[in-house]
Amino acid sequence: MSQQMPPRDRCIFARSAAWLLIAAMAGLLSASEDQRSHAATLPAAPPTEVDVVTLHEEPVTLTTELPGRTTAFRVAEVRPQVGGLVLRRLFTEGEAVEAGQTLYQIDPQLYQAALASAEATLAHARASMVLAQATANRYRPLVKANAISHQELETADATLEQDQADVASAQAAIKMAAVNLAYTKVTSPISGHSGRSSVTEGALVTASQATALVTITQLNPIYVDVTQPSATILRLKRELAGGQLRSAGENQVPVKLILEDGSTYDQVGRLQFSEVTVDRGTGSVTLRAIFPNDAGLLLPGMFTRAALEEGVRQAGLLVPQQGVTHNQRGEPTAMIVNADNKVEVRGLTTDRAIGDKWLVTTGVADGDKVIVSGLQKVKSGERVTIRDVTAAFYPAPAATHATREDP
Repeated sequence: MSQQMPPRDRCIFARSAAWLLIAAMAGLLSASEDQRSHAATLPAAPPTEVDVVTLHEEPVTLTTELPGRTTAFRVAEVRPQVGGLVLRRLFTEGEAVEAGQTLYQIDPQLYQAALASAEATLAHARASMVLAQATANRYRPLVKANAISHQELETADATLEQDQADVASAQAAIKMAAVNLAYTKVTSPISGHSGRSSVTEGALVTASQATALVTITQLNPIYVDVTQPSATILRLKRELAGGQLRSAGENQVPVKLILEDGSTYDQVGRLQFSEVTVDRGTGSVTLRAIFPNDAGLLLPGMFTRAALEEGVRQAGLLVPQQGVTHNQRGEPTAMIVNADNKVEVRGLTTDRAIGDKWLVTTGVADGDKVIVSGLQKVKSGERVTIRDVTAAFYPAPAATHATREDP
């Protein structure tokens, strides 16, 4: 059986424990007061230093990159206008040919004979006309003298008119025969490069046959056909009407070409025209640009990307990409240092990326200071010190070219 503490001892033990607890709490309070006193004597932390750029409005040339394909400036499918045997092919496949150059020689003998026959028919008709003219001239005084009847004179005049018609018909037959004879020389209607010949010597061809003898393609200059969404065209027209963009001028829009290997074509083209209808399947409008092709580098059917100017935004604001972040909803934001050197968070509306900057349409204004370094060390409402690094991000005041890539 365990011993129990006497009541008097228990009372003494309780009083001792209480005094010990009070002493411990007093010690803790004294230490806390000492810590607060020590913290109050420490100097305040200086404001965080951040790098900022000062935004300034500037003219920005807006360009759009559109997919497209090259198309030959002219294409001529050469077909025979008369039938016959091909005697000679007078060109080398793939070489350049000039307009009017003879490409094939068709056997001309039948057409030479037809021309000779037409010339003989004309000679006969002219002889008959001369005789009929003489007869009519001789009959006129005889009618006045009542030596012959009026009917005989009328018959003579009618014969003369028939012979005159025969002469005209014979002259037309000669022209037709001469044209057919000329068609035995198959010539190139345009200057360009010849393709593969579909016939050789000895082949029998017919007039206006379905199969072309050869195709001639003119490659200098050359077209590039691109498509642009109709919604983009509507937006551009609204911005032009509202004065936000300045047009480069009708048929004066320069176009740069980016080739399949990523290189830039060394010659600048011009936008020539735009279709007046929208493709129902794609919702796009076809634009056609024309490029010089002196070196023959561009060939029909090549896939390219054409960068064409939409216009000039007179008061564009370009924000470095280092100063643009995204919130939890994925919306672009920027931290701005206001006039009191305090941080503000602004929501942005971006139009497109331009190199290492964003073209921003709403959210910032001319003169705003955007934080580009030290974003992780500050928060909204905090006072900061700034270091202006604008010159490092905007080295030249020249107009900036902005490019949009449309699918």
